[in-house]
Amino acid sequence: MKEKSLYLKLIPVMLVFFTMGFVDLVGIASNYVKLDLGLTDSEANIFPSLVFFWFLIFSVPTGMLMNKIGRKKTVMLSLIVTFVSLLIPCFGDGYVVMLASFSLLGIGNALMQTSLNPLLSNIITGDKLASSLTFGQFVKAIASFLAPYIAMWGATQAIPSLGMGWRVLFPVYMVVAVIAIFLLGATHIKEEAPEGKPSTFAECIALLGNPFILLMFIGIMCHVGIDVGTNTTAPKILMERLGMDIHAASFATSLYFIFRTIGCLTGSLILAHWSPKKFFVVSVVLMVASMAGFLLFDSKVLLYVSIALVGYGNSNVFSILFSQALLSMPQRQNEVSGLMIMGLFGGTVFPLLMGVASDALHSQTGALLVLAVGVLYLLLLFPKLRRY
Repeated sequence: MKEKSLYLKLIPVMLVFFTMGFVDLVGIASNYVKLDLGLTDSEANIFPSLVFFWFLIFSVPTGMLMNKIGRKKTVMLSLIVTFVSLLIPCFGDGYVVMLASFSLLGIGNALMQTSLNPLLSNIITGDKLASSLTFGQFVKAIASFLAPYIAMWGATQAIPSLGMGWRVLFPVYMVVAVIAIFLLGATHIKEEAPEGKPSTFAECIALLGNPFILLMFIGIMCHVGIDVGTNTTAPKILMERLGMDIHAASFATSLYFIFRTIGCLTGSLILAHWSPKKFFVVSVVLMVASMAGFLLFDSKVLLYVSIALVGYGNSNVFSILFSQALLSMPQRQNEVSGLMIMGLFGGTVFPLLMGVASDALHSQTGALLVLAVGVLYLLLLFPKLRRY
């Protein structure tokens, strides 16, 4: 009976993990908006940059908010903000409208990413927590994987789009968000009272004075930048090199998330037998091979292989760097955790730089060179990792 009650609580939480994946729709959506409004790469890349900008602002305050109102209420707030972000594009697709939508999507996701994992720890404890978190990431990846297909089906009228075209993606995901709000709201989850004094913004920033923490922070910025950058740029590469239309090229985004999902599932098994440091270097070498493939080849097959390699290679980098940072300062884990989540701000920096570089070179090669710099940093970071 107790186990049945446990699973009933897990269902709404896992559905929230699914809604966490909505943030990745920004990759394919920004490409459609670029096409609809005739934007440059720099203008279009503002959308994914906006989404991840809010992690810089909201990650630490969200941790403080959880101490005041609780984890479940914070997750509920994140779902409501996400619902509003998905509602806005139902009324139009202008540049300002989409800026507002993606801003709210980023704010909601910043709240969600900071509060959902701790909420899960109130249901699952001990040695089962890690596998439950991994499964949550798998569920999240399903939403990421489906987004390009729903947008493509809407654009090609393969599903009823209500005259919205590719934007039918927003009401479809909005319905899921509403279901998640009601299910989680009806679920009783017992939370433990917070211990000690909550972290402050200044305390988190001060940790960047620790050289190892700074290295891990920049590493996470690069990881997220590569993730968002590939999500956004892979379809553009196929359109530029192979002359594909946006509907066919959107498969690149799904392919990336397929291999990222496979990487999450297999990574947990591999890390049970390999040291994180060893698996990290293998992952980064795969990304180096991917960057070489993107820069050197125009073959459809080899470009797909490059997308698969960066998807798999980048899938476990965050968990390795995050755990390295936490283990390096066990007495300051709350502050370290908040700071590492702030590192998701890399999803703002990289797309902006990639947009400028691709416009300057009149080619996606400029964007790829920015990605390659991030991969190079991760490669140089390898010797600094510890054998935890």
